[in-house]
Amino acid sequence: MTRVALINPNWNYDGSIYFGCRSPHLPLELGISQHYLKEAGHQTLLLDAHMFGLSFSDLQSELRAFGPDMIVITTAPTYLFWRCAPPELRVPQQLALAVRDLAPMLVAVGPHGSTTPRATLKKLAVDIVVMGECEQSLLRLANGERDFAGLAFAENGAVHVNGAPQAVGFTDQPALDWPQEMIARHSHHHHRFEAEPIGPGAEVEASRGCPYNCTFCAKENFRNAYRKRPPAVLLEEIDRLRQRGVEYIYFIDEIFLPNPELLEGLVARGLKFGVQTRIDLWKPDMLKLLGRAGCVSIEAGIESLTPEGRASLAKNCKMTTEQLADRLVEARRHVPFVQANLIEMPQDDDPVVQRWRGRMQDAGVWANDPVPLYPYPGSPDYRKLWGEPDDFAWERAHKHYLAMFDQFSDVQEQRPVPLSELELQVAR
Repeated sequence: MTRVALINPNWNYDGSIYFGCRSPHLPLELGISQHYLKEAGHQTLLLDAHMFGLSFSDLQSELRAFGPDMIVITTAPTYLFWRCAPPELRVPQQLALAVRDLAPMLVAVGPHGSTTPRATLKKLAVDIVVMGECEQSLLRLANGERDFAGLAFAENGAVHVNGAPQAVGFTDQPALDWPQEMIARHSHHHHRFEAEPIGPGAEVEASRGCPYNCTFCAKENFRNAYRKRPPAVLLEEIDRLRQRGVEYIYFIDEIFLPNPELLEGLVARGLKFGVQTRIDLWKPDMLKLLGRAGCVSIEAGIESLTPEGRASLAKNCKMTTEQLADRLVEARRHVPFVQANLIEMPQDDDPVVQRWRGRMQDAGVWANDPVPLYPYPGSPDYRKLWGEPDDFAWERAHKHYLAMFDQFSDVQEQRPVPLSELELQVAR
């Protein structure tokens, strides 16, 4: 039996380009890992420093009382944001330093180690970096295994990278059961705008990965292949959340595809929920069912208003821009909030974009002011610019983005600063 502490850091995004939501969410990768560890007979302690506002002193006290054999820290705030993680490792670095002496083994999981394992191992000074989806690798480490693919570790002064990032089955993932005290603290309703929360929110993962290969999506090293859980298991997990008072859930899926069995199951439950999807994959009758099932928020990636722009992003979209607009308006008939995501593309003329945004907003659909792409290491866009990611991939992508950055985006509150000003500097 191994005693495993799983820690979600208390995130701070000052000076970061971070595009994701800054409120606390359920640390799904840690919660799933905890389930499998406990099932195998290991002792676990899940500390969500972000949700509970825990200081380093609080964490150290908890860890000393627990006496872990292994401490696991994540480099992104929940699986939802692995695809748009903060580029900097400042917060995980500080956490690793604070807990370094409190367990024989310190392990990092997350998108950084999955894409740049050597750099992540050195920046965090951890013993092991897990590459890829982490649930089964953490279980194997707790079971005492060390020689398997998907790990990076230091030995005799050299860094060893063993194999490639790993993926889990996912389709057999059982219904999770989150502690009441964690749900009670979860006041945030992710991407909900039509009403003020009156009860806790939560995040649920119906599917993982995406069948498309858009050039901007950083999913090549984790959450790549599309897989989905059976509706019956999902509804069991959702019913457990409802029993804990949850009134809104957000499906963190990269792409929430039409799923009549799941949607029919949600109709009778009276729950509200939000999704991220592609509007061209939804027919009018399914949008009507989506609304009946309780969907109150859709985030739809349109990206570009020209076929050439969408083709350059490998969107593989069969609809025209006019058809996409009509489908967004149709969605708005059934769902209170519909958002069209746009990216700054050279093929799109700005006056045309602004007129289209105005037309959509007149129809009740919100469309963002386009922003430049951040070429995340692990995305096809990064590879097109510089080839495969090396130990300086994050620094390179960050510098490139800052050079393009000439205005605030709708989702950024302050001007981002260089990575060298955010991270502790280490020899590489």
